[in-house]
Amino acid sequence: MRVSQLFIPTMREVPAEAEVVSHQLLLRAGFIRKVAAGIYHFLPLAQRVLHKITAIIREEMDRAGGQEILMPIVQPAELWHQSNRWNVYGPELFRLRDRHERDFCLGPTHEEMVTALVASEVRSYRQLPLLLYQIQNKYRDERRPRFGLLRGREFIMKDLYSFDRDEAGLDVSYWKMFAAYTRIFTRMGLRFRAVEADTGAIGGNASHEFMVLADSGEAVVVYCPDEACGYAANAEKAESLFVPYEGGDEGPLELVVTPGRRTVEEVTAFLGLPTQRLIKTLIYRTERGLVAALVRGDREVNEVKLQNHLGVLSLELADETAIEAATGAPVGFAGPVHLDLPLVVDREVANLKAAVAGANRADAHYVNVCPGRDFSVADVADIRLVTAGDPCPRCGEPMQTVKGIEVGQVFKLGEKYSRLMGAYYLDEQGVKRPMVMGCYGIGVSRTMAAAVEQNHDADGIVWPVSIAPFHAVVLPVNSQDASQVAAAEGIYRQLSGAGLEVVLDDRDERPGVKFKDADLIGYPVRVTAGRHVAEGKVEVRRRRTGETLLVAETEVVAAVQRFLHEGSGE
Repeated sequence: MRVSQLFIPTMREVPAEAEVVSHQLLLRAGFIRKVAAGIYHFLPLAQRVLHKITAIIREEMDRAGGQEILMPIVQPAELWHQSNRWNVYGPELFRLRDRHERDFCLGPTHEEMVTALVASEVRSYRQLPLLLYQIQNKYRDERRPRFGLLRGREFIMKDLYSFDRDEAGLDVSYWKMFAAYTRIFTRMGLRFRAVEADTGAIGGNASHEFMVLADSGEAVVVYCPDEACGYAANAEKAESLFVPYEGGDEGPLELVVTPGRRTVEEVTAFLGLPTQRLIKTLIYRTERGLVAALVRGDREVNEVKLQNHLGVLSLELADETAIEAATGAPVGFAGPVHLDLPLVVDREVANLKAAVAGANRADAHYVNVCPGRDFSVADVADIRLVTAGDPCPRCGEPMQTVKGIEVGQVFKLGEKYSRLMGAYYLDEQGVKRPMVMGCYGIGVSRTMAAAVEQNHDADGIVWPVSIAPFHAVVLPVNSQDASQVAAAEGIYRQLSGAGLEVVLDDRDERPGVKFKDADLIGYPVRVTAGRHVAEGKVEVRRRRTGETLLVAETEVVAAVQRFLHEGSGE
């Protein structure tokens, strides 16, 4: 390909709308263009990257025994009613109605579709196990689509569904996919970590997320640095090891005036107490009414754990009006004593002996609060967010945290969908049994963005070799110099003939523009035909390291292949 013929609308300035590096660079380098919030055009360079990502995925899915199908995007509401998810999925589900007043949705996922398909076609244990996958556009009506491709309303996914005879079979399929995902992201040259995760709206009884490690990641990964232990989990899922706080002695409940002191820091500083002795009372709204969650003052509520514990479909912090109506006090003075709401008490709070808590009246707190004596501890659960330094729940070592971008997730669904949607088979004895299912997804377009988040520098994108849009760019420094142009053309033909994906920057542009575009787009190797052409030599530069070789034109192919080979393990 020649740059003069390619559709690569690069931009010099950083778009004001772009919040994260991948969004900025994919726009500037001419990979994507915005259509609406969370919806993008994928231009030729992006398509080449996406094709490489999907090629790797297809190879590994096929290698693991997967069979590719393609299911409809538009899904009938009846299937979602069968699985009881029509209302569970909430406002993120794009819903539509046809001319006959029948309800449909745009698929954010395909559990219902594939279960209905298999239920209608599979009858015998002889047809199992079965692994079906697709690569398909998905839709989710995000409240705030942001970060470009990292949180969009239309995106590309690979999802595979496994159907097995029993839990033992599911275990085989699950770890087969786990291994396949490990190979996929390794082949893409990404630094990643597989972590335990919450199953969310999809459901199931076990899950792992594959996180691309990047400072811009929205997810927090908690992990044990002890390699022999290997514990790692999304912070939403991470277990907390219960370590009691021993400070404080029981005393009579006492009301104290705390004028204008609302925050944990303000109250504890005013009373001269450590934050560990304060009970933080957070009031949430659910579809079943308000509920109060209690954690220590030095902790945060893990809302995923709380929602799972309550078994509710929706959970959000109550507004000021609701809080004042429930407590009789302004925000900042809520507490569990005499509070007429269901209480979910974190294990650490239940262990306190002489705590501080809001008094449900303005400018006042209680001291010497004793859980169990002064308020009910009937509902105790692990609802706190794990942080760096907390002991590992497996070995007790202090844990560390790192940010990550979720690019893949594997689930053990069990019998949830098969029982609800009639996916049964007959075993060897003719007994009717539910199929045991698994679900395995990869965000294809998100993976492209995550790769950029992890692989960039001040000049632009630094693509891993395996998913780069082209392996190399060849450019003459002076497009008016016939010898440089001829050398560039010859090298272009050599590299193409050697089976490499190469683009020739034949534009009549200043050398600085060509160099900047090459770095911005992120070709792994740049070959420059410049002043050394008279000596029969050209420069070969590796994008990631800046290493540059001056080689004879006859040695260019070997030099480029060497750089690509060295970069293939990135």
